[in-house]
Amino acid sequence: MLVLVAPGQGAQTPGFLTPWLELPGAADRIAAWSDAIGLDLAHYGTKADADEIRDTAVAQPLLVAAGLLSAAALGEVSPGVVAGHSVGEFTAAAFAGVLDDTAALRLVRTRGLAMAEAAAITPTGMSALLGGEPEVTVPHLEKLGLTPANVNGAGQIVAAGTLEQLAALEADKPEGVRRVVALKVAGAFHTHHMAPAVAKLEEAAKALSPAAPTTRYVSNKDGQVVTDGAEVVARLVGQVANPVRWDLCMETFQELGATAMIEVCPGGTLTGIAKRALKGVATVALKTPDDLDAARTLIAEHAAV
Repeated sequence: MLVLVAPGQGAQTPGFLTPWLELPGAADRIAAWSDAIGLDLAHYGTKADADEIRDTAVAQPLLVAAGLLSAAALGEVSPGVVAGHSVGEFTAAAFAGVLDDTAALRLVRTRGLAMAEAAAITPTGMSALLGGEPEVTVPHLEKLGLTPANVNGAGQIVAAGTLEQLAALEADKPEGVRRVVALKVAGAFHTHHMAPAVAKLEEAAKALSPAAPTTRYVSNKDGQVVTDGAEVVARLVGQVANPVRWDLCMETFQELGATAMIEVCPGGTLTGIAKRALKGVATVALKTPDDLDAARTLIAEHAAV
């Protein structure tokens, strides 16, 4: 059984969209999406520097567009499950047919702008903790006033909070944590700091007509399969200010019998976690179009069930 997943913010790198735009029809598709959301995706995906694409309002729609573009390049895909990490949930909602591509991009453009506004209120950020055990790490973070914003599994937790709190974490690591790595994001996502963005997303979501998922959609909130389109959208809205439980998503993949995982562009983060946490599950990360053949082979070998 094949799982199709989409990465979250921080996966972007300067120029990562360049080789994808050389594929037939790709530049036209990106141009149409750019017009629909009022953002030059081609520029940001090919010419912008790391600071420009770190901007939340840019990074989020850029990541969703790249995920949709790379998935379309695969051709016919029938995954048994779809899921996304944080903003990747919008990509997954489009994969599942809950939202069409343009609706997903318009909503995520609103999300990015609203989260950028919320992040501007207080200087905040996120840092990944490598190593350690959740039962030790989580209380330590809470003692420092930080939120375990991403519980990713395979020994990785991402802390979020003010820059002062993150600096305190650097100086006072939880027992067992080897390194604390600052992430390429511009805010404390999935925490109470993002509460102002939730209201704006709720308003934007009122204009949507979500469809029921045509593929099993696994939610970041609790790792559960969501079968109602309106519930998927409600979770997309609320997840902005709540922790991502990717560990629970992976548990569900296992329970559903996952045998393979493809991570759409810019792939690498989620397949890296899967190699440690989902033993025996074959993985392919779509980084450039050179990875498409390996992904198609995986698709042929792991039919949806």
